[in-house]
Amino acid sequence: MPFKQVKWTNWTVGLFVLGMILLSVRVPVALSSQIINGAGATFPYPLYAKWAHEYARQTGIRLNYQSIGSGGGIRQIEARTVDFGASDAPMSPDELDRYGLVQFPMIIGGVVPVFNLDGIGANRLRMDGTMLADIFLGKITRWDDPRIRSLNPGVSLPSRHITVVHRSDGSGTSWIFTHYLKTVSHDWGNTVGAGKSVDWPIGLGGKGNEGVASYVKRMDGAIGYVEYAYAMQNGLATIRLKNLAGYFVEPTAQSFQAAAKGADWAGTKGMAVVLVNQPGKGAWPVTGASFILMYKKQGDSGVALRTLRFFDWCYRNGADIAVKLLYVPVPRPVYQLVERMWCQQIRHGDDAIWQN
Repeated sequence: MPFKQVKWTNWTVGLFVLGMILLSVRVPVALSSQIINGAGATFPYPLYAKWAHEYARQTGIRLNYQSIGSGGGIRQIEARTVDFGASDAPMSPDELDRYGLVQFPMIIGGVVPVFNLDGIGANRLRMDGTMLADIFLGKITRWDDPRIRSLNPGVSLPSRHITVVHRSDGSGTSWIFTHYLKTVSHDWGNTVGAGKSVDWPIGLGGKGNEGVASYVKRMDGAIGYVEYAYAMQNGLATIRLKNLAGYFVEPTAQSFQAAAKGADWAGTKGMAVVLVNQPGKGAWPVTGASFILMYKKQGDSGVALRTLRFFDWCYRNGADIAVKLLYVPVPRPVYQLVERMWCQQIRHGDDAIWQN
């Protein structure tokens, strides 16, 4: 059968050119389908979401992060269903060794008590640690309690019941908060203790920082605790807390940074630094780091390298975004220490995955 010559019209030329363009973009489209999977803490979620958006815009690689709480993140990384887990409660060196994990700090922030009282704005109320613990123990039940009035002589406090709101899920935010209460209150330490999940004496449970913020925002007379960014996003009133040095401080990025100033990352095994009740005139007493968990022995070097490249980008390019969202970026000497640890400990077979 003789070959039939194609008649090249403007229309057929256009289709041909369009087809060539579509073929030429096949590689970038394939690259853009690459996904990093992580799960865990709600504490850093607002920041991880912003970082992920900007990183995908620049590289085409997307982050799928499930904000399910630190307990859920630890369970998922232990089950190897994600590329990394995230927790605000650092795992102990023994736990890291048991599961073959490494952990490193990704961001620093503050857990803040928040309340809802009509006519009383942010940072108008002052409290100390034992008073806050007694509220969450159910020993102080009304807003006009004499102990609260004694620290707030110029504030008109209503005769209203205090409704306590806490986390219902396993939470690193709860770990930071309860660790602080245990540090400042013998009663709390002897009866409740510290943990991602504790047996709360009283109160309503909200899932995630989002759930606690929602409850407090809706309920007049409520008090709870959330990561600072959630307080700001929801317009919640925060409390000035008395710190270890005896000063009443407001929660700010500067007071979180003051608390993190003396952290000994290099000298703390597993980098499991605890930042609550740190010394310093301007230190916020309920400060904490949020950690990433990864396996030392990686089954897929490509996935591991893609994950580490994302965190490297966050360290080196994400500080401005972090500051805008009221977090404290990890200082350069700390992330350089982290990346040296990547070189030494995260491997595929005998080969190092990360090269400085």
